[in-house]
Formats: sequence, C-alpha cells, structure tokens
Amino acid sequence: MSDTVNADPAELAKFSELAHRWWDPDSEFRPLHQINPLRLDWINGFSPLNGKRVLDVGCGGGILADSMARKGADVLGIDLASKALRVAQLHALEAGTPNIRYQEISVEALAREQPAGFDVVTCMEMLEHVPDPASVVRACSQLVKPGGWVFFSTINRNAKAFMLAIVGAEYVLNMLPRGTHEYAKMIRPSELAASCRSAQLDVLHTKGLEYNPLTKRYWLSEDTSVNYLFATRRAG
Repeated sequence: MSDTVNADPAELAKFSELAHRWWDPDSEFRPLHQINPLRLDWINGFSPLNGKRVLDVGCGGGILADSMARKGADVLGIDLASKALRVAQLHALEAGTPNIRYQEISVEALAREQPAGFDVVTCMEMLEHVPDPASVVRACSQLVKPGGWVFFSTINRNAKAFMLAIVGAEYVLNMLPRGTHEYAKMIRPSELAASCRSAQLDVLHTKGLEYNPLTKRYWLSEDTSVNYLFATRRAG
C-alpha cells in the first residue's frame, strides 16, 4: 500500500482548519481535554510510561502525546495533518515539554522504517477517520516491540452510538464540529478485535467511555456501546 492511500484528504483538511483551536480547553476540542486524564491514567496503569519509548499515532495537536511525555516517556507523535502538527510542536516549545517530537509520516511508512521500535503505541480517536483501519492496526503491531502494549480507542457502530456520538454530540449539544464523525466509518468492537488478532495483538482489556451531559462528566465503565478503548499486547 502506498503512503498516500490510507488517509482521507477531507478528514485531514477538517482537523487542519481547526488546528489553531486545539489547545483551547473551551474550543471544539474540549472533549479531548476532558477525557485525556482518564486515557492517560488508563494507559499508565497497564504500562507505566516513565522511561518508555512511546509512539502516538494520529496525535493531532498533541494533547495525549504531551501528557505522556510529562509522565516521563520519550514520545514521538505522528500525523498527516500538517497544521495540527505545527500546533503540537509550537505548544511543546512554549510549554517546555521534555522528550517529545513530532513527525509528518503515515503509520505504515514509519512501520517500515522503525519496526519493533517502541515499547508502547497509542492510537486514540483515529481509526474512525481513515479509509483502512485494519492497515493502521497492522502497522501499530509492527511498530511495537514483542510483549509491548498497543492502545486503541474509537466509536462503536450502532443506533445508540449514532444518536449519542453524532446527533447528540455534534448537532444537539454542539460538543464537536458537525461532520466530525461519519457513521459508516465507525467500528464495532468485534471488528477491531478481529483486526487485532490478525495483526498478532492480544486484546487483554476493554473499557467503555461514558458522558453525562447534565454534569458534563466523563468516566470509564464496562459499557462499550458508544466510545470504547482496547488494551492489546503484541505476541512474543
């Protein structure tokens, strides 16, 4: 597969347009700021990040990547949205974040350059934005060392997820820009699990991510019917 295939130009443009707002906690990216401590603690609980070499795939403006670096990891964030990467780099400079760098490269191309190069790979809220999610899962598996952890988060594909993640979040509550998610690109846990298995990744833990619009609070739960996270480990 060529490096240019597994990216949707419209998706890249969408996030590039919003790039300057990425680090504004009251912007369209507010949900990412709110869920980031939950994701960070969950990842760190399975694989303590201090001293680890970590790759964040589809890092966008660097919210998760930056926080992992502050936990003591040596972090590389990759994305194909140029403006978002520039925002991430600028924030790292302004905030003085240690041990972090960003690169504009596809995950498939990086897998050819640095196979088994990382202790931990994260790929959060990204799979539902690419034409071929299985290719991303494969590349993530190739990039992690045997026995290393790969973490995914994405959105389920069902009527409840459509109502909450698209209609509710984008059109009723205006939590996300309209058009952020396309229903057809959402991924059922069974589909992601199949992609993981075929890429030699063992799915060890799953979690759901829930939101209460009245209290504006997020929490991790056992309900994977809308947003969900996978903790997987590379065989070896």
